[in-house]
Amino acid sequence: MMSTQTARFTRSEKVPFITKLAFGSGDLGTAITAGILGFFRLIFMTDVAGLNPATAGTILLIGRVWDAVNDPLIGTISDRLNTRWGRRRPMFLFGALPLALSFVLLFIVPPFDASGKFWYYVAVSFFFDTFYTIVNTPYAALTPELTRDYNERTSLNSFRFAFSIVGSLVAVIGHQVITGMYGADKQTGFFMSALILGIVSGLPYIFAFWGTYERPELREQDEAPMPFLQGLRVTFGNKAFLNVVGIYLMSWLTLQAVQTILAYYLIYWLRRESLQLPVILGVQVSAFVWLFIWSKVSNRIGKKKTYAIGMTVWILVLIGLFALPRDADDTLVIVLGALAGVGVAIAYLVPWAMLPDVIELDELQTGQRREGVFYGYFALLQKFGIAIGSWMIGQMLSVAGYITPPPGITTPITQPDAVLFAIRLLVGPIPAVILIAGIWLALKFPITKEQHEHTVAELARRKALKP
Repeated sequence: MMSTQTARFTRSEKVPFITKLAFGSGDLGTAITAGILGFFRLIFMTDVAGLNPATAGTILLIGRVWDAVNDPLIGTISDRLNTRWGRRRPMFLFGALPLALSFVLLFIVPPFDASGKFWYYVAVSFFFDTFYTIVNTPYAALTPELTRDYNERTSLNSFRFAFSIVGSLVAVIGHQVITGMYGADKQTGFFMSALILGIVSGLPYIFAFWGTYERPELREQDEAPMPFLQGLRVTFGNKAFLNVVGIYLMSWLTLQAVQTILAYYLIYWLRRESLQLPVILGVQVSAFVWLFIWSKVSNRIGKKKTYAIGMTVWILVLIGLFALPRDADDTLVIVLGALAGVGVAIAYLVPWAMLPDVIELDELQTGQRREGVFYGYFALLQKFGIAIGSWMIGQMLSVAGYITPPPGITTPITQPDAVLFAIRLLVGPIPAVILIAGIWLALKFPITKEQHEHTVAELARRKALKP
């Protein structure tokens, strides 16, 4: 079986199609949970659990304090774990079930007062975030082990994020269908959605475990593992890593902020809650198609230019959403969503395709393979971006005077003008400025295709000289 074999590569290190499918499927599970959390968690806590938006945003931010520990820690463990199935694969296989169960707990409304709900959601967030890290960080860290080919890594990530987008579609469509079955009983609807989709999210890791492999030769280190603090200094002393971290943080801060505010924008600004599903479908289907287009474009013009072009399109869409009048035609809203998918695809694809190149550079400089550490900090920053975006939205809505809907209300209430303006700022100009910073960072990314090929050749030469 493929799960026990050692990969054999051609000189170009092409990854077999079945392996790309298996690897890509591993992002399906976390994409389902992340899709629900990104689009619906904040509005669940404000409009279903009845929390103040500032309190809800603070809950999400507190969880990142624990992530500051568990992401790098789990990444380090996955670098040093040694089992007959490898370092990474057992972790995402056996962590899948606890991840699904903890996801369900996030969408229960406990019979507590506001203070009790606050601590309940803080506690279950810690539980969920731990297992999300146990699954996601070792899985993502497989990327540089599967191939060292510069363009093949872009292809590999296009498969991964195609499945990620499919997972988001499953999450959004499934959530809308399931919650729609319970009508005004939103508490039961959210719980059943989390239960069913949580179970579904754990299944793809069986295929991912079976269909991927790890390369034993990459476990060989030229030096003893670094102490944690030294490794931390070396990691964040890597300028190329800091650069790609900035690109990734700008991309995902924008993605998560827009994702979170979108429901508020459609419900309270346009007053068309029914547009949630078609708009999200427009974004995700477009992003799915453009993943493969951008992968081909990147092979021709490079990752930096590809990122700049895609993000420019997204910036124009964000400005369009800000300027959209309340009586705008439904078709125009959906078309803008589809155009946003052009840039969303880049946010998925390019930063993750850049990171493996940084890892090879680090190996050249340190003599060690530390994928887990790098992917651990990358996952931390992804979650940090999600939390900062949600916290920022919660604070701005609270300061603007957001009115939490009373229990049992089935039609959107009228929010103050200040709240509506804040929603429009958060869906347009604010994320557009963040993306401009991301473009600047991308154009300064120091690793080109030629430099990466030189790094790989030098690593191969060193290994050939070893006794």
